[in-house]
Amino acid sequence: MSKTVIADDGLVRCGWCSAAPEFLDYHDTQWGFPTADDYRLFENLCLESFQSGLSWRTILNKRENFRVAFCDFNFNEIAEFNHGDLNRLLQDEGIVRHRGKVEALINNAQKAQQMVAEYGSLAAFFWGYEPQSQPLSEAQNASASDLSVRLSKDLKKLGWKFLGPTTIYAFMQASGLINDHLEACVIQADVARTLREFKRPLRK
Repeated sequence: MSKTVIADDGLVRCGWCSAAPEFLDYHDTQWGFPTADDYRLFENLCLESFQSGLSWRTILNKRENFRVAFCDFNFNEIAEFNHGDLNRLLQDEGIVRHRGKVEALINNAQKAQQMVAEYGSLAAFFWGYEPQSQPLSEAQNASASDLSVRLSKDLKKLGWKFLGPTTIYAFMQASGLINDHLEACVIQADVARTLREFKRPLRK
C-alpha cells in the first residue's frame, strides 16, 4: 500500500485509510486526536489489545458490540464482573471471544481503578508518557518505540495484562500521544493543532 492516497474528495490522506470503507471516518475524526477521557483511553487500550493477531477492521466493525458488552468501557463497572459475566462474554458472538483477552480486560479494569486512586485519572498517568517532541511522520513503519516499551513495562509492573510494546504503541497513536499522520496527510495539521490546544492534566 502506498504511503499516501488521494481520496474521493481530492485530499491526500494516510494510505492505510483506503484499505476499508470504514477506515476513512476513523482516520479523519478519531485516530491521533488527543483525549483525556478516561473511559475512551481505557477503550483504546482494550481494543488495541483485542486487535493483537487480528485485523483492525474486525475490531472496528465489532466496536459497538464491545461497547455494549463492556458497559461502554466504564472500568468501574467492569471491575465488578464475576465468573457469570465472564461466561456470558465468552458466548457473545458480537465480540472477540478470546478467554485470555477477556480475562485481561476485567483484570485491567481493576488496575485502572487503582491507577485513578493513585494518580487522579488514567489521563494523568498516560499523558506522562507523551514524547517531548512530535517529529513529522514520513513512513509509519514503526511498530514500537522506547516510550511504548517503557510504558508497557511500567503497566506490567502495576499488574496490567496483554499490553505489549506494539499494542501500547498503537494505543499511543490512537489516543494522540503520538501524531503519526503522515506529513502530507490533510488531517496531520488538524491533529497537531488539537494537540497544541490540548490541556494536558499533568501540566495544569
